[in-house]
Amino acid sequence: MQVTKTERFPIRVQSDVVVVRQKVRNWTIELGLSLIDQTKVITAASELARNTLEYGGGGEVELASLKNDIGKNGLRLIFEDQGPGIPDINLALTDGYTSGGGLGMGLSGSRRLMNEFNIESEVGKGTRVTVIKWK
Repeated sequence: MQVTKTERFPIRVQSDVVVVRQKVRNWTIELGLSLIDQTKVITAASELARNTLEYGGGGEVELASLKNDIGKNGLRLIFEDQGPGIPDINLALTDGYTSGGGLGMGLSGSRRLMNEFNIESEVGKGTRVTVIKWK
C-alpha cells in the first residue's frame, strides 16, 4: 500500500470537529467517492473526532490518500489521543454501549461505515483508531 498524500489536523476544541468534517468531505470528493460513500466517511470521521475530543481529551487526525497493490484508491483516517484509554475494547464496540451520554453508536457505527477498522488502546496512554474507505 502506497501513501500518496497526507495531512494532519488538531482536535482540541469543538470547532475542530467541524473542520475535520469539512476536510474529510473535501478529500472524499477529491478521491471521487460516491455521495453515499462520502456521507459514510464524513459520518464516521465526525463520530471519531467527537470521541477523540470528548473521551480522549483531544488529539489529532491524519488523513492519507492511499493506492493499494492492485491500483485501488482509498482514504485512511487515523485518530489519536493521549487520553485515559479504553479498558474494554470489545465492550466499547458493542452497539448501545456508552461511557458518556451518547447513543453508543460512535465506534460500532464507524466500524460498519468503513471498509477497514482498527482500534488500539492502552489504559493511561491513549487510543488510536484507524479507518479506511476504498473506492
